[in-house]
Amino acid sequence: MTTTKTKPINWDALASELTNIEIITEPNKVIKLSLDYYHFSPILQSQLKDKKANLIVRPNNETEVLQIAKTCVKYQAPLTIRGAGTGNYGQCIPLEGGVVLDTTKMNNINWVKPGLSCVEPGVKLVALDKKAKEIGWELRMFPSTYRTATIGGFIGGGSGGIGSINYGLLRHRGNVSAVQVVTMEDEPRVIELRGDDVQKVNHAYGTNGIITQLEIPLAPTYPWGELIVTFDDFMTCAKFGQALGDSDGIVKKLITVFAWPIPSFFVSLKNSIPEGKHCAFVMISEYSLASFQDLVKEFQGEICYQKTAQEASKGTPIYEFTWSHTTLHARSVDTNLTYLQSGFPTDKNLALVEKMYRHFGDEVMIHIEFTRNYGQTVAGGGQIVRYTSEERLNEIIEYHEQNGVNIFNPHTYILEDGGMKTVDIEQLEFKQKVDPLGLLNPGKMKAWLETMEKKY
Repeated sequence: MTTTKTKPINWDALASELTNIEIITEPNKVIKLSLDYYHFSPILQSQLKDKKANLIVRPNNETEVLQIAKTCVKYQAPLTIRGAGTGNYGQCIPLEGGVVLDTTKMNNINWVKPGLSCVEPGVKLVALDKKAKEIGWELRMFPSTYRTATIGGFIGGGSGGIGSINYGLLRHRGNVSAVQVVTMEDEPRVIELRGDDVQKVNHAYGTNGIITQLEIPLAPTYPWGELIVTFDDFMTCAKFGQALGDSDGIVKKLITVFAWPIPSFFVSLKNSIPEGKHCAFVMISEYSLASFQDLVKEFQGEICYQKTAQEASKGTPIYEFTWSHTTLHARSVDTNLTYLQSGFPTDKNLALVEKMYRHFGDEVMIHIEFTRNYGQTVAGGGQIVRYTSEERLNEIIEYHEQNGVNIFNPHTYILEDGGMKTVDIEQLEFKQKVDPLGLLNPGKMKAWLETMEKKY
């Protein structure tokens, strides 16, 4: 069902009230700025391929955002917020058309101080990280799309990334300090959320507020060396990753494990990784390399690739083969490949990882990202799947869930279905207050849709 008014909107009249703001109506640009990387999913490809905005607006500041919000409420026009469009689930695709608000011109870094930064949503992660490193600090975590993604898009649609082995996921307390959001009311307001209140809009796909400013915690910076360690046996490789995560004295930023043949999809690393080897891709502080090498020796691994922090600053960084970029590389070799996202239970022996590896073989190739979850190292899957049909994909998902592996389904654009599988009452109640007409990114929040169905 739709959540917005069905009466036709006079787009020329709406645009005439925003003449001081950049407006894009050129068809090819509108199509481009209406999309993300939803095509990673064959399911979403058919559902979202024809969705596009009526027009794109690019505000320079919060004052212009307030003007856009007021105008959209006046005309009851759907409004969808966009960062760089690097998400994979259709988070920023306008299901009901309307206005797409592109935040990329709101890219001021307001201030950076030890441990904390204050930025506008369109700031690129790489720009903020570079600025923080000038005073010896860096981002706690970032996605594999670090060089193109914006901070607002990451908070609105991301979950974790490189650095999550130390600081957990974005939803964990303390990883977002504060946000400012503009409401969608007759007279839009600016609301500041701090502490636990940031969860009202954290990873909400922009369905309940337009983020205009964020305070993001930082971490002390280290010289990060990049290494690839190979193993003959996959489970030895996986348990090495678990042991490295549990090695509190070794300072690390990334632990990614791949079962062969996933490394074969990394064309630019073909000469570095021996055929048939299972791999761990890691970022380790140069100060911890001696202890790290002892762990490699204990697990009888072989280091086949190593860069110092200075060397790693040039060329393709190792993290661009991990997290969501793994799927990007795999699909560049074979477009019939897709992926799953999963959460394995805390288990140092990785029994369920082994069970899935043995059961599915090369149909579901194991890709693990190790993260910190409430003080423990846990395995999260980004499995590469040989896609044959939607029915078979659902069978694979069902088998995982029946055996105790949580699937965070990347083949749906519905907020709750793709994430924690539960309705977030706090986010719903906030939306009811600040977006009473349901104009923000309509069709994405199941809790709102169900509420409207009961109401009407």
